[in-house]
Parts: sequence; C-alpha cells; structure tokens
Amino acid sequence: MSYSAEISRSNPSMFLFLIDQSGSMDDSFGAGESGRKKADGVADAVNRLLQNLVIKCAKQEGVRDYYDVGVIGYGGKVSAALSGTLAGRDLVPISELADAPARVEERARKVEDGAGGLVDESVKFPVWFDPVAKGGTPMCEALSKARDITAGWAQTHGGSFPPVVMNITDGESTDGDPSSAAAALTEVQTSDGNVLLFNLHLSSSAASPIQFPDAETNLPDEYAKLLFRMSSHLPSHMRSIAAQEGMAVTDGSRGFVFNADMVSVIRFLDIGTRPGNLR
Repeated sequence: MSYSAEISRSNPSMFLFLIDQSGSMDDSFGAGESGRKKADGVADAVNRLLQNLVIKCAKQEGVRDYYDVGVIGYGGKVSAALSGTLAGRDLVPISELADAPARVEERARKVEDGAGGLVDESVKFPVWFDPVAKGGTPMCEALSKARDITAGWAQTHGGSFPPVVMNITDGESTDGDPSSAAAALTEVQTSDGNVLLFNLHLSSSAASPIQFPDAETNLPDEYAKLLFRMSSHLPSHMRSIAAQEGMAVTDGSRGFVFNADMVSVIRFLDIGTRPGNLR
C-alpha cells in the first residue's frame, strides 16, 4: 500500500469532509479565538480549503478535474452539505465546484502597508458551505455514509490515490460506538491503498492541541484514544509536510489532532489535502 499513485485528470483522487453540525458547534473555541463559534470557524476553513483546491487545479485552459470533492454534515440529519446549485450532491468534480459557489462575499484581510503596519484589504471569498449547529452527533451514520460514497467511487477509480476522509467534530458520537463504522470505511481501498480517515477534535478550552501523535500515552481520556485508534497513519509525503511545518512526527504518526484551535484546524486541513504527486 504505497499511497504514491499519480493524481491526474485520467486518474483523479477524492476528498470527503465530514462536518459535525451538532448543537454544541454553536459554542466558542477556547481562549484566544475572540469568542468565535466553532461552526463559523470550520465553515470558513473548509471554504478557504475548497478555494485553494480550485486554485491548485487551475491551469491556462481551465480547472482540471484532479479531484472529486464532497462535504457531508451530521447533526439534526446526515446529508450532503454543499449549498447553492450543488445542494444534495455527495460528490462533485472540482471543475463544477469552481463554477458554482453558492455566493461570493466581500471579506477584509490584513496586509502590510509598506510602512511597518497593517491595513484592511477587501478580497472576494467564495462560499460553498454554510455553518449549521443543531441536534446530536450521529457520527456512526456519517461514517457509514462515507463508506458508501467512497466504496462507490473506488469501484470506478481502482488505480487512483485512495479517498481521503476528514472528520471534524467537537463531541462524542450520540448514535453508538463509531469504531466499527470507521473500520468499515478504512477497509475500502484502491490498488494504491486503503481509504485514509483523519479525525480532528475541536477545542473549547485553552489547552494546547495534541497534533499527529504516534501513541495514546499522552491523550487525556478514552474518547481521545478512540478517535486516535480510528485514525489512519499519515502517508510518508504528509509526514514530510508536517515535519517541514515544524511538527514532531514519526513513522507511527496518525492523522489525528485533539483539542484543536483554529490555527490547528487550518494546518490540519492543509497537510491532509496537499498532494505530493499531482500532475
């Protein structure tokens, strides 16, 4: 299982994001996040990531379909979570995603003013996914749906880099132990490897995140250990990216972050979706 297949238009890969939309996502991140709600922060991070994926796939002749992309929300229900004309679709080619944001907002960002200070600059921010916070945390059902989606995709892309599934949650599953559903998901495979399942636990405290651990030893509770065991090992190119970002990783590091703040969310998404073999 090499995780080294070239990603191209004839041999694409896929990303599937499972987003906890339970009522607790209306809570704020921990200290230092200015009271920002987790649902809002995650939506912004996912939309920014989708925009970056579009940019990576953009060539002179247009956006190349290197990836199929899906966003599944789970809270009051488990369903496709893209907005606008893409609503209801579990997976879409990246070129279709590029052409169909639900809307484009004007956002302000800080830029250097050339004199040692910062000024606000207006930028366009495409939105494909909106924040929701309602209901419980049906993680088992979400993982089972991910299994169905990835299995169907793998049947028609048998030689591709396997699907990457990113589960972003702030609470424990409310519909049972998700271990079996996670195991069934990661049994799906292409000839290049099994589905990669990465888990990101969101923070409500000021404690430092634990990023890409290689053992359960320092994890604080059984829930954290469960998410760790559910998580796939990082392929070598992702470990290299994490090391370049200054993170302590080993051959045993898994795609898991516990007690994440917004900085950790963004870094987690970037490392998990940065290809090492895009052509």
